[in-house]
Amino acid sequence: MSLRICVGGATGWTGKALVAGVVAAADLSLAGAVARKAAGQDAGTLAGLDPLGLAVSASVAAALSLEPTDVYIDYTHPAAVKANVLKALELGVPAVIGTSGLAAADYDEIARAAEAQGLGVVASGNFSITASLLTRFSLLAAQQVADYEIIDYAKANKPDVPSGTARELAERMGAIQTSVPGYPIGEIIGPQEARGADVGGGRVHAVRLPSYVLAVETIFGKDGERLTIRHDAGTSAGPYVAGTLLAARRVVALKGLVRGLDNLLFGPLPA
Repeated sequence: MSLRICVGGATGWTGKALVAGVVAAADLSLAGAVARKAAGQDAGTLAGLDPLGLAVSASVAAALSLEPTDVYIDYTHPAAVKANVLKALELGVPAVIGTSGLAAADYDEIARAAEAQGLGVVASGNFSITASLLTRFSLLAAQQVADYEIIDYAKANKPDVPSGTARELAERMGAIQTSVPGYPIGEIIGPQEARGADVGGGRVHAVRLPSYVLAVETIFGKDGERLTIRHDAGTSAGPYVAGTLLAARRVVALKGLVRGLDNLLFGPLPA
């Protein structure tokens, strides 16, 4: 029996590619699609496919009431994702979160709801396999090097800063050990914003310019040496689709929140 998937944000860049990926997979089927402004239209047509006979719903509650659903995948707006996932959990459906922009407190609330319902949630700021390697390598480095900063690059009109990839990375690195600026931020001469933002204990600088899709760079410094780890995304949504569908296949066997595709792939970070 195929795994029945509902895609939230089905008309977005990744959402359309996810719909196509679900339809193409032998072990998956599309049970629902959510996009408020496209409600009533055929999900297949909107994704550039032949009509599927499945109308897009205006809300997660509406979509999950239409057909039995095994996994809800959210690639909606940052302002909507938490409520969407909490609704899916309330209705007994595990979730995969690909939308960026949630803070640690949001994930804490989602984790509590997932535990209470006995369901799984997989959340990642970036579902690319190579981006998950950037995350794992950076976390390993943060165990050994206390001085680091993160540079977050994205397209000029991306509304949320930092990106989900950089926010998740900064919070997880900060949980290992915070990066304390060599010169106190409160005592610098000039605008403090020039030194970036403290995100979960890691200092992050967000760059927003045309020609970037998404790139994240972690820089580690010790006396006499420096390490740079960088991931650049291409223009295709394919890498995000592959990682997201991998998570969807595994989330049904989980209980609680797994944050970070690297944790799903490689397990907890070694002590």
